[in-house]
Amino acid sequence: MNTSLAAIIEKAEIDYMLDRMQAIKERDGNPEGIEIRRFHDAIAFYSRTMPWGLFNNVKGTIQEEDVEAIIGFYEERSRPFELQFIPSKANKAVFRLLHDRSFYQAGFHTSMYRELLHEIELSNNKQLLVRELHEDEFELYAQIHCLGTGLSLDGQSSVASNNRVLHGRKGWRYYIGFYNEEPAAVAVMHMKDQVASLTFAATLPAYRQLGLHTELLLYRMKEALRRGCKLIVGQCAYCSGSHRNMERAGMKLAYTRSTWTQV
Repeated sequence: MNTSLAAIIEKAEIDYMLDRMQAIKERDGNPEGIEIRRFHDAIAFYSRTMPWGLFNNVKGTIQEEDVEAIIGFYEERSRPFELQFIPSKANKAVFRLLHDRSFYQAGFHTSMYRELLHEIELSNNKQLLVRELHEDEFELYAQIHCLGTGLSLDGQSSVASNNRVLHGRKGWRYYIGFYNEEPAAVAVMHMKDQVASLTFAATLPAYRQLGLHTELLLYRMKEALRRGCKLIVGQCAYCSGSHRNMERAGMKLAYTRSTWTQV
């Protein structure tokens, strides 16, 4: 591991988030109220209708002179937000300024990676099947997405719409996993500059610990290699089931990035 590789891994996460938010913004009338603002080498993401930190955060390198402007961007919109820092770009002066404005480190998130050097072997479990999601299956995707992440099905239509816009968009691929021919899990991958990002995965509670998450990992690795990618990266909660599955699939720890938020 080195700082150059860390920067590539961070860029892959920024690239997919930027393209995802831009695609949602391009929906007719921008119904989710997406805004994207650049502050030198940092990018701020905002959504009027989706209040979670996933859609309201700052990624990249934050400079001292931009701290107040970034805070002001979200204060004008009355939105709590997250700032994300990778270890190789830690800046004590920025941390001190954030502390003075009542921000604190609220958690960590883990980034994993694997070089794609050899052919990927899938499991021999005949109960598992993974294939690409069809264009007319985004309501099914959204149902699994919601139930697999604990979201209410009240938001199924929005989840379907916000992901359907990525179908066929350059670099994006959606997958669905079946257990004994029953749809049970979904996953997403973004590819750019020979780097593949594992951007999302969810399994229905009734089908967990049956190998679906790992099979979706391996399937996406195999597809990424076939499409010319040299590196695959992903994010997970530290020491979570996803973390362990990524390690079993040959991925290694790149870093744990810190998440800052305001008191």
